[in-house]
Amino acid sequence: MPLVAGVDSSTQSVKVVVRDAETGGVVRERRAPHPDGTEVDPAAWVHALVDASEGLLDDVAALSIAGQQHGMVALDEEGEVIRPALLWNDTRSAPDAAALVDELGGPQAWADAVGSVPVASFTVSKVRWLARVEPENAARTARLMLPHDYLTWLLAGRPEGAVTDRGDASGTGYWSPQSGTYRDDLLQLAMGRVPATPRVAAPGEAIGETADGIALGPGTGDNMAAALGIGAVPGDVVVSLGTSGTAFAVADAPTADGSGLVAGFADATGRFLPLVCTLNAARVITTTAALLGVGLDDFSDLALSAPAGAGGLVLLPYLDGERTPNLPDARGSLHGLSRENLTPANVARAAVEGMLCGLADAVDALVDVGVQPRRILLVGGAAASPVVAQVAATVFPAPVVVPPPGEYVADGAARQAAWVLAGGGAPPSWEHGRASTLEPRPVLQVREAYAAAREALYP
Repeated sequence: MPLVAGVDSSTQSVKVVVRDAETGGVVRERRAPHPDGTEVDPAAWVHALVDASEGLLDDVAALSIAGQQHGMVALDEEGEVIRPALLWNDTRSAPDAAALVDELGGPQAWADAVGSVPVASFTVSKVRWLARVEPENAARTARLMLPHDYLTWLLAGRPEGAVTDRGDASGTGYWSPQSGTYRDDLLQLAMGRVPATPRVAAPGEAIGETADGIALGPGTGDNMAAALGIGAVPGDVVVSLGTSGTAFAVADAPTADGSGLVAGFADATGRFLPLVCTLNAARVITTTAALLGVGLDDFSDLALSAPAGAGGLVLLPYLDGERTPNLPDARGSLHGLSRENLTPANVARAAVEGMLCGLADAVDALVDVGVQPRRILLVGGAAASPVVAQVAATVFPAPVVVPPPGEYVADGAARQAAWVLAGGGAPPSWEHGRASTLEPRPVLQVREAYAAAREALYP
C-alpha cells in the first residue's frame, strides 16, 4: 500500500496529510502555525514544515507541496533569502500594479498577454515594488521563486535549477497560460532586468527527490490544489472560504478578462482555472464573532436567528482592503443602521451575507467570461458553519454542495504526488465522502441591498 503526502503551506499554517495513493484514504495528518503578517521570513515556513512532518513521512513514497499564490521570494546568487517574502495579502504594491498596467497599454493588454490584469497581490507587482522601494535588494536578486517553489527546491536539495508548475506560475503576472511560456519582457518591465525563474514542469511530472528518497511532484498553487483535491470538473464552481475568498472554475480554454475581475489562471492538470479572489472571507466571521463576544457555534446560531436581509443591515466586508473589486485602500462599513435592527443577531447575519455577497459577485464575473455553473462547491474552514451554507443557498444561482470537511489543498497536493507515482495522463480517481446539497432559495433583496451599499460608497 504506497503512501503519499500532500502539504498545504498556507498564509496561516502548514498542513501535512498522508494518504493511501490508490484510494485516497487518510492515514495521518498534522499542522503547525505560521506567523501572522503580510511579509514573512521563509525560514518560518521551513521550521513549521519540519515540525508538522516530523515522524509523519517515514514510509511515504511521494510528496507534493501546494502553497499560497503570488508571494515573492527573492534569492541572491548563493540561493540565500534577501528579504522577508512579500505575501499575496501585502497591498503596498498597489500603485506599482497600477503603473505596470498603464505602461503596457491598459488592462486588456495584460489580459491578452498573461490572462490576468495585475493587482497588488500579483508577484509582478511586488517585483516592481522591490525595484522601486528597495533597489539595492532588487540588484542583489538573482532568482525569483514562489512560496511553494522555494520549499520544493529546499526539499530537493537546492539543485541548480528550481521547478514550479503551470498553475502557480500563472499567478505571477509574467507567465502566460495561453502560450505556456514566461514573458520575460514583462519581468524586464517590472524590474529592469530578468532574474532566473523556475522551470515549469508538466502536470504529474516527477521533478526530483528528497534526501530520504521521497519522490517530489512539482507542487502547485493553493487554489489549483483545492480544485485537484475536490475533483472539480467543468461545470463546477468552487467557492473557497479561507483567509481569502475565491471562486474558480475548471475550464477547457483560457480566459482574458480585460475588466480585471477574473484572473485567467492555469490549473494543475493541463486545463485552465478562471478565478476571482476577495481578500476577506473567514476572518470576517471570526472578527465579527470576537466583536460580539461569542464563539463560532454561538455565532452561527445567532446569525440563523435573524431574518434574511438582517433587518436592513448590510456589511461591506472590506476589513483588509479588497482585491475584487480592486479597492486596496477600502475599509469595511456597516450600512442601514437603525435602533430597531442594531442587534447582535442582525450584525452576525449581515457579516455572513456580506462575505457571501462578495463571492456571489465573483461567481457572476465567472459567468460573464463563459462559465456555466452546474453546482457550487463550498469548501474551506468557514464552509463548515451551518449558517454559511444556509445563507449561500440564498445568494448563489445554482445548488450549493458542501463536501465533507477536509484539507482539500493538502489533499490536492497528495493527489498530485499519487499521480507522480502512478504516471499517466491524468491523476488517480479518489472517492470523497457524502456531501450535503442545498437547492437555491434566492432572496433577491439581500444581493440588491448589498449592491446598493457598494455602489453608494465605491461607485
